[in-house]
Amino acid sequence: MGSSLKPAVVLGGGISGLLAARELATAGHTVTVLEATATWGGCVGLHEVAGLTLDSGAESFATRSTAVAELAAELGLAGKIVAPRPGGAWVQLPDGPRELPKTGVLGIPANPWDPEVRRSLGFVGSLRASLDKYLPARVGTSADVTSVSALVRARMGRRVLERLVAPVVGGVHSADPGLLDVDMVAPGLRAGIRTHGSLAAAVAAQRHGAVGSSVAKAGSAVAGLEGGMHTLVSALINDLRERGVTLLGGSTARAVERTADGWRVTAGEATYDGGLLVVALPGPAAVGLLQEAVPALAGRSPGQGPDVRLVTLVVDLPELDRRPRGTGILVAPQTPGIQAKALTHATAKWDWLAAAAGPGTHVLRLSYGRLEGSAVGSGADGSPVADSDLLTAALRDASTLLEVPVREEDVVGWDVVRWQGALPFAAVGHKARVAGIRKLCSAESGLCIVGGWVAGNGLAAVVFDTRKEVLSLLS
Repeated sequence: MGSSLKPAVVLGGGISGLLAARELATAGHTVTVLEATATWGGCVGLHEVAGLTLDSGAESFATRSTAVAELAAELGLAGKIVAPRPGGAWVQLPDGPRELPKTGVLGIPANPWDPEVRRSLGFVGSLRASLDKYLPARVGTSADVTSVSALVRARMGRRVLERLVAPVVGGVHSADPGLLDVDMVAPGLRAGIRTHGSLAAAVAAQRHGAVGSSVAKAGSAVAGLEGGMHTLVSALINDLRERGVTLLGGSTARAVERTADGWRVTAGEATYDGGLLVVALPGPAAVGLLQEAVPALAGRSPGQGPDVRLVTLVVDLPELDRRPRGTGILVAPQTPGIQAKALTHATAKWDWLAAAAGPGTHVLRLSYGRLEGSAVGSGADGSPVADSDLLTAALRDASTLLEVPVREEDVVGWDVVRWQGALPFAAVGHKARVAGIRKLCSAESGLCIVGGWVAGNGLAAVVFDTRKEVLSLLS
């Protein structure tokens, strides 16, 4: 193990930075965390709307991995882990709403003939998708890098891609599936095709590992925390303070340099020396900050993530008590007249939140912003930007998607949260680029990089990867 006498510096106070600090402190290091903003947790944040303390970013975690549940248990939150209400999610297609398949990964169905799949695809679409089991395993798996759309189109056809996968990928990753590396957003899926013989069988195997032998509704391979995912950040902060970790908000790292004993970080007028340095910043910022100390990083900056705008509405609308679209609804990109890419009916999804809100009061979260086209940076999607325009769009979109009029007079509180480039963007080629960046950083003694842009999207990926990388740094 590394020397417990070596101080450590962590740049970035998101989940990856806070967790890295905890791992370092547990190993005996004196740790300082520098965060540019005044808040902690990054995309796992909170805001207050109409007297309710709500998640401003991530509100659940994938249960295909035990990483988040194990961390929650370590922080005394095991008893707070809750499953979403049964009921599943829907998809809005050009010809109307449909229930999402009971079992799937990224919207890819495990059974093309499932009734919910067939209602979305039609007979011809399900027939084409079922040809997947007769195709050689090499179809979609032979290339070094493959986009989500290329894999799905090759094995299951256009209708699966457009009517099931594109809405899910857009809702989760805020991007066109043609831009995303399938090995980044669905690790192990292509290997599963080679093992099990078809894409459908690979999906079934992944879902079986997540939910056992029972059939689960779409969206059920997730869990949350009673009180919100932001309670994980609060528990982490408390844990770090108990361990003596120094947390410095409002401290923007301006420069990093090599020293005889390790690393020196300049933030404002202050400098911080550490034998170990963990950089937990978004990709472009991390590479930009490190490239003077590690010149080989020059020109290797990853692509910027999409700018996402999340509109939260708290409404007094008892008509929504019947949960008309289950836990929420994803929107197929080709659906006319709707600018939102997804709507989460949060009080229908989480019983604890419904109890906190009270009878007839509902929390709706609508997200806007998606990278489109066939190349990174191909332009904005045309969704609204100004707060007033976002409110107007959210009311209109919620009314259409829920088929219940949602008027401004029904709103008892609302807020807009912007995540500018914060969502990791797993573009085709990103995995190889990240591997190259990590190789260069690992060659530097006492340095590692963590975060969603290297780990992949989602809390489970970030928690697992951060712990693995810090353990490697300490070894």
